[in-house]
Amino acid sequence: MSILYNIFIAIFNRLLPVIGLLSPKLELFANGRELVFQVLNKKILAEDRVLWFHCASLGEYEQGVPVMEVLKKKYPNHKLLVTFFSPSGYEAKKKSTLADVIVYLPLDTRSNAKRFIKLVNPELAVFVKYEFWPNYLKTLQSHNIPTVFISAAFRKDQAFFKWYGTFMRNVLKTVDHFFVQDVISKTLMEKQGFVNLTVSGDTRFDRVSRQIEMDNHVDFISDFVNNRLCIVIGSSWQQDEEVFIDFVNHAPDTLCFIIAPHEIKENSVSLLQQKIKKKTVLYSEKDEVILKNKQVFIMNSIGYLSRIYSYADIAYVGGAMGTGGLHNILEPATFGIPIIIGKNFEKFREAIQLQKLAGLFSVSNADEFAIITNKLIEDKKFREKTGMISGHFINSNTGATRTILEYLSKLIHY
Repeated sequence: MSILYNIFIAIFNRLLPVIGLLSPKLELFANGRELVFQVLNKKILAEDRVLWFHCASLGEYEQGVPVMEVLKKKYPNHKLLVTFFSPSGYEAKKKSTLADVIVYLPLDTRSNAKRFIKLVNPELAVFVKYEFWPNYLKTLQSHNIPTVFISAAFRKDQAFFKWYGTFMRNVLKTVDHFFVQDVISKTLMEKQGFVNLTVSGDTRFDRVSRQIEMDNHVDFISDFVNNRLCIVIGSSWQQDEEVFIDFVNHAPDTLCFIIAPHEIKENSVSLLQQKIKKKTVLYSEKDEVILKNKQVFIMNSIGYLSRIYSYADIAYVGGAMGTGGLHNILEPATFGIPIIIGKNFEKFREAIQLQKLAGLFSVSNADEFAIITNKLIEDKKFREKTGMISGHFINSNTGATRTILEYLSKLIHY
């Protein structure tokens, strides 16, 4: 299996220039890796002491931020290197000032892994949640570099736990310690003989819990909401629109809606706007109209959603009506509001847990969306109780960062 894996990765690596011609995203994926080693040669010196965090994409980056922030402050003489696999993560955070160096992770060939580790020579390697790259992990082990996974989550349907998963299970043996999100993950790993495990929880709870302490005021959102009951629809896709559009179009004018679509390209936003019959304003038009006279605000801009949730009485979080994956439900939950999502969320444990606590509702179609939304609107006590459950869910699950840092601090020298 190891031989087949390396042959596949080597072929894929050779085909990258061609693959980049297939779509704009794949072009970013391919082109972004062309200059990685040049950037590293320029920004990392032989004498630098490097702490390396690898994140698959933006969601994993957000999970790593609480730990990175503390390490950055505690060890100012170290350089923080962040690598991404996905263009969506790299493009969103390539200018972040949190890390000293941000690059794509070169593909997991043996030569890339050896070259990367020799050049970076990290004092510590931290992988966030997923991303088990055999050649990188084996190379780290061969150089005696401590390797830790944080906010890791395992499911029984993963290859590690199948009869054919010996190769991947052996890869896991290169890791010094796993900080897992829950007991389910720990039990699955223990059955395979792993003992280097700590149930720490999910660092995202620590990250979002701090949001409520920040200044979440947004002038133009305050002008738009204007004391109306507000429903925020965050990170929505076309499949989500099919669920909520009819409700929005028939809602009384005493309600207002803020829609932050996942895709903010002009044509996508234009199609969304055409479906809405209410008086609508785009973020790009906000200075040209009287906002309180509009019923729907479409955020065709990024960077505001976490603060906008503070204005919500009810939140719908997108992604789970399709198969692309549920977006972050913890951001609205921290503000103590009821949350509605789509039907496909079986891989998202935080959503499963919050649904069991009755702080979250899953819907399959427009009728179900209308039923639960109307109940939350009309029954204030029900709405407040549900929101209180969401807020308590966040507060009762913080602390992962502290647990992880106690371990990492033993591996890093001043």
